[in-house]
Amino acid sequence: MTSSTIYIYGPPGVGKSTVGKILAESLNLPFVDVDEEIEQAANATIPEIFASEGEEAFRDKEERALKGVGETSVVSLGGGALLRRASRNHLRDEQVICLGASLATLTERLQKDGDQRPLLKENALATFLDGRKAHYASFSIQLDTENRTPAESADEIQKRLGRFYLRGMGQGYAARVENGGLNNLAELLNEHGCKPPYMLICDSDVAPIYAEKVAQTVDARTVVFPAGEKHKTIETMTQLWRDLISAGMERGGTILALGGGITNDMAGFAAATIMRGAAWVSIPTSLLSMVDASLGGKTGANLPEGKNLVGAFYPPKLVLADPETLQTLPEAEICNGLAEVVKHGVIADPELLKNLTIKNTTPSRVQASTKFDWAELVIRAMGVKIRIIEEDPYEQGIRAALNFGHTIGHSIESLTNYGIRHGEAVGIGMVAEARLAEHLGIAKSGLADEIAETLVSLGLPTEIPSEISALDLVAAMQSDKKKSKGVVKFALPVKIGEMRVGVVIEDLESVL
Repeated sequence: MTSSTIYIYGPPGVGKSTVGKILAESLNLPFVDVDEEIEQAANATIPEIFASEGEEAFRDKEERALKGVGETSVVSLGGGALLRRASRNHLRDEQVICLGASLATLTERLQKDGDQRPLLKENALATFLDGRKAHYASFSIQLDTENRTPAESADEIQKRLGRFYLRGMGQGYAARVENGGLNNLAELLNEHGCKPPYMLICDSDVAPIYAEKVAQTVDARTVVFPAGEKHKTIETMTQLWRDLISAGMERGGTILALGGGITNDMAGFAAATIMRGAAWVSIPTSLLSMVDASLGGKTGANLPEGKNLVGAFYPPKLVLADPETLQTLPEAEICNGLAEVVKHGVIADPELLKNLTIKNTTPSRVQASTKFDWAELVIRAMGVKIRIIEEDPYEQGIRAALNFGHTIGHSIESLTNYGIRHGEAVGIGMVAEARLAEHLGIAKSGLADEIAETLVSLGLPTEIPSEISALDLVAAMQSDKKKSKGVVKFALPVKIGEMRVGVVIEDLESVL
């Protein structure tokens, strides 16, 4: 990777500048309009340059302007800016988003803009489009803007590229999904202002697979802690703090959290607290962490009384998810993460849930690990959480919807001494909490069975272990951090894609 610049291309009237400005704002990047740059430099309009100097002279100016664009920005290109091979060779095709629309729509948009260019005369635009058809079609990323607003087009581009920017916690940060992203880590750290010394934190499961490669790529010093939820403790945190100091941690340095959700929480908490706060980067290697734990800036550790009872909201500088790392993930952990994807589908993306169900017809962990385009799935699931935490960064309202399945799920984890994985427990919790919603009349009968069907198709359990009593569950929930004024509050589904938060259930033990 040599540049993170995004180029918006396509015919006149397609909305390149409008979409580009919205995209740049969304990603917190500078916006550059190449035509405007040329006009300012020449002190003349594009038509005037064409009339006085000719097309070749204009293309010369266009090529120079293109090569002068910075390495990280959103760029709107003129409709013929990449006709020259030299200009096209200056960038990679995967950086180019080629927008399209019908002849009628382009004509209408140009007319609305008050555009007086010759393309609106007679059949000039149709002839122009016919001549450029093969050229525009040669770019791999095509986006039809016909039935999309400019904002919707900008949102779709983010999903196509796997690039997001999260605000709302004082410090914004980027989230990227990039196949092979670990290979580009050094460039990305530099791009996002991360400074050495780099301290790589990973657990004893991930370290043998990726630690050496990543440490060599960015010249990092490695700190390893024991894998497993039972080690997500203050005792382990204390050892991490001491190991970081011994490794030469400096306040101006950067902690790299490489691994699953536990590593993300622990390393992020270490960053939030060591030397009163240091920069950190989340590099999730598990599906669960990619779609859930790495986003939102939640960090922390467990206490004997319950999960994540100590911690901080402390956003990273960057989240980098490389879906290729999922190839080394055990099948059970694939399913573990798919439970969180199901949750995102239930709370805000019915189409995501539908796709998960359709693609799995028999319960098989092996099938679950091979049926998906992982980059596409991670991006879509990420998008759900990002939209919610952007709206409610500190969990004062709708963000509580992300706790669906977790109130009961966390209790199941605790009562089994973490013998049941987090995703498995959340899946069980979703079904149980959906049944509560049905019992209360919040959801129609059958919703819990619909969720259970999807979970079963993914090889996940759906029933509370028989050895756990309702009394035990209620007692365990009293230690849940989501409790307010001594009352446990639930996020319950109304239907797929709609949630109700802050639900208090009287006499909970009797309805479990």
